[in-house]
Amino acid sequence: MQGAAQLNTLDPNAMADLKRLAKDNDPKAIEAAAKQFESLFLAMVLKSMRAAMPTTGLMDNDQSRMYQSLLDQQLAANMAASGGAGLAKALIAQLGGNPMQAPSRDEISAGFDIASVPRRPANAAAAPLPPVDLAARRASMSAGVSAPTTIEPTPPEISSDAAAFVRKVMPHAQAASRETGIPAHFMVAQAALETGWGKYQLRDASGQPSHNLFNIKAGSSWEGKTVSVGTTEYVNGRPVTEQARFRAYGSYAESFRDYARLIGNSPRYADVVGQQDAAAFARELQAAGYATDPRYAEKLTRIITGPTLRGALPG
Repeated sequence: MQGAAQLNTLDPNAMADLKRLAKDNDPKAIEAAAKQFESLFLAMVLKSMRAAMPTTGLMDNDQSRMYQSLLDQQLAANMAASGGAGLAKALIAQLGGNPMQAPSRDEISAGFDIASVPRRPANAAAAPLPPVDLAARRASMSAGVSAPTTIEPTPPEISSDAAAFVRKVMPHAQAASRETGIPAHFMVAQAALETGWGKYQLRDASGQPSHNLFNIKAGSSWEGKTVSVGTTEYVNGRPVTEQARFRAYGSYAESFRDYARLIGNSPRYADVVGQQDAAAFARELQAAGYATDPRYAEKLTRIITGPTLRGALPG
């Protein structure tokens, strides 16, 4: 049974790990808490079922009832970890996801194991900035909603935010389009996917925005300003959090100009330049290695062809 070994109810560190995830604003804290809540609920159901059964018998005593209770707690945890009754799924959608597009059972149960969370000393030094899960942000944006870097309710309606963002960046996108041949709204969609319609762009330690709308990293040849943050990338299909340096600009115009230079001058993006089909543009970007998220092309295509961007574009 998938996920059966994810939680040991007798592990005294399990709750401490969950508290640490919440304190660190780890997006997976909601998932872990929802599964533990469903585990408690299922344990109560099993307890009620046991109470309704006859208790007479040679093996019925205080010791056997205690071990039976421990077994039921672990069974409940196993059921919750492998999908359960769907209660955790509903809670995740209510607390941290898009209520109109709840994640599937596979999306909820895959990729998280609280037993594998690295233990840290209680006085471990905190990172200067919280990790930014770019993949999660892109996943939420592909559904038409914005994803914050901290655990807080997702805005239910972003059409006005999208329209304001498009008005602000469209002139710069049009200038980049003249250089690259890429339709301006393709680039606006990618900027929206990367930054949540500009609301969650990377910031430095003092809180100043980087204006990096495309989350372009700063390589060894980059001589401009940078922002260093923790980010989630995919290595062999598995999410890994790492510290990375990103480019910082003085304006959105600089961000689009640098993006146009990157796409237009690098041989690896030769098949991206001039693309007029949304799916082909997104597919070639992913094939060239722009992002490590294995679903990047799918998410970007959904933004380009989705109703949120269409409604925000000028008539």
